[in-house]
Amino acid sequence: MHAALAAAATLFSVAFAFSTYERWLGRRARHELVWTIALGMFALGSASLWLGGAIGWGEWSFKSFYLFGAILDVPFLALGTVYLLGGRHRGDVSLAVVSLLCAFAAGIVVAAPLTHPVSGTALPQGSDVFGPGPRIAAAVASGVGATVIFVGAVWSAVRLLRGRRRTASAAPAAIPAGRLAAANLVIAAGTLVLSAGGLLNSTLDAMNAFAVSLVVGIAVIFGGFLLASGGPPRGDDRPVRASLGAGPSGRERETGRLPERAPQELAGDVVR
Repeated sequence: MHAALAAAATLFSVAFAFSTYERWLGRRARHELVWTIALGMFALGSASLWLGGAIGWGEWSFKSFYLFGAILDVPFLALGTVYLLGGRHRGDVSLAVVSLLCAFAAGIVVAAPLTHPVSGTALPQGSDVFGPGPRIAAAVASGVGATVIFVGAVWSAVRLLRGRRRTASAAPAAIPAGRLAAANLVIAAGTLVLSAGGLLNSTLDAMNAFAVSLVVGIAVIFGGFLLASGGPPRGDDRPVRASLGAGPSGRERETGRLPERAPQELAGDVVR
């Protein structure tokens, strides 16, 4: 059963990755690009779990699952939070640091020898087949990444629900403050579901529960992505603003009413 659930998680994450990539093509928002990368990594980790559960584990299928599922995925989810709330400059700096550390962690996993051979369809525990290096990398990457996501969720909820708006560099300005706060909370909840599934498998060997958590967790996280990426892409309202000329006066903006115009003035606008 867990192989079928892993297959479902793989297909869902691939579909979600294409969706966020399409949104990035329309908006060019950096948080959507790094979320696409994170979903791609999740798909690779789920595909490795699918392969191991269907035909049996080997060294490289387990290393692939461990690398993309336990080490690389959460830091890139956290990068999306940094871009969304902190803006492009902080996001670019974080991206450089995270990419360097993830490359180092990938080298550790690839080079690490297995302390025991892996076989069968049951998911091995990292402590049974790896030395301290890969396990420390997984603990640091997932722990720090999850902390950034949770802190970002709390920070955005407290700040944005008070009525403050994020800057235009952080995300599309069409998203209301409450919606952005809700999006970060949903992403944090999905990350918690994934973490709980890993805990179930590592402590209770509950493989099916772990597989269910993959499907539920990625669906919840994608729901948060949709909330954070709502509204029209940037630039869609430019023709509207241009057609209004100089726009309403200050008094008109305060009252929300536009002055009445004679029919000949409107006709003249159409001719011009």
